[in-house]
Amino acid sequence: MATTLATDVRLSIAQQTRFALRLASAISSNPEFAATNAVYSPLSLHVGLSLVAAGAGGATREQLLATLGSTGKEGEEAEGLHALAEQVVQLVLADASSAGGPRVAFANGIFVDASLALKASFQELAVRTYKADVQSADFQTKPVEAAGQVNSWVEKATKGLIKDILPQGSVDNTTRLVLGNALYFKGDWHEKFDASKTKDDMFHLLDGSSVQTPYISTTNKQYILSTDNLKILKLPYHQGGDKRQFSMYILLPKARDGFGSLAKRLSTEPSLIESLLPTKKVEVGQFKLPKFKISFGFDASDLLKGLGLQLPFSPGADLSEMVDPPVAHNL
Repeated sequence: MATTLATDVRLSIAQQTRFALRLASAISSNPEFAATNAVYSPLSLHVGLSLVAAGAGGATREQLLATLGSTGKEGEEAEGLHALAEQVVQLVLADASSAGGPRVAFANGIFVDASLALKASFQELAVRTYKADVQSADFQTKPVEAAGQVNSWVEKATKGLIKDILPQGSVDNTTRLVLGNALYFKGDWHEKFDASKTKDDMFHLLDGSSVQTPYISTTNKQYILSTDNLKILKLPYHQGGDKRQFSMYILLPKARDGFGSLAKRLSTEPSLIESLLPTKKVEVGQFKLPKFKISFGFDASDLLKGLGLQLPFSPGADLSEMVDPPVAHNL
């Protein structure tokens, strides 16, 4: 049993990677985002959709599992998804700041209209495995107040780090269910950069133009792997006493306009990414990295619909394993 569960988790990790890379390709190829930087959390979306899948039935459940990367038997795939989510939520995304590591805040919330009730089996799974906070909200008669309830929850759950996840007008009196998910991460580099060595230099944009931007630099060895078409950089974060290791990976195509084709290739060959991750430090001479700050907002439901996930966002969504009475609701 333990071996089977471990196999299910490893399979689900591979599926989560495939899901993340498909999202990256979809964002990079979307004309709406062509002139903007983008940032998103595939982990948050994967955990959230896994929870929805646990409460879905029929074709809605099948579509969710397929989007999440399922290729095997439905029951086995669902077990692997829940086992992975449990490890992610309770181990990987546990706050490490008290042990000297990165500060992490992760929250799952389920807000169900007062006219409905969550099924006991779903609520138990949501609370035990996903560490979800379950609340009743009056969407039918007080949608504005219900939205405020969700936003107050995320602010409290993340200790004020994230204040709003529902923009004005995002819920109305037809809303029956909101699944909220928030992730905050802040860490220090394992090897800090010397701010006094910051200098401006040219940065080339995808549209072919260039801008001046500050670069941090160092002559220290770095985790870098180079291929004919790509450079990959690993920047470890400061490790806490709990021994978890977080790192940022930066992928730089050799071609200045090569990001879109790279994202597309990785989405079709997800196993390729693991073979490209650097594992040892190398001499780099002068090393420069542009300072950056990215803010990005998008409608995740529209993006997911483009990946074929239509039913959960339609009036006929089958959430019969989630709520009583088991009637159709849209997220």
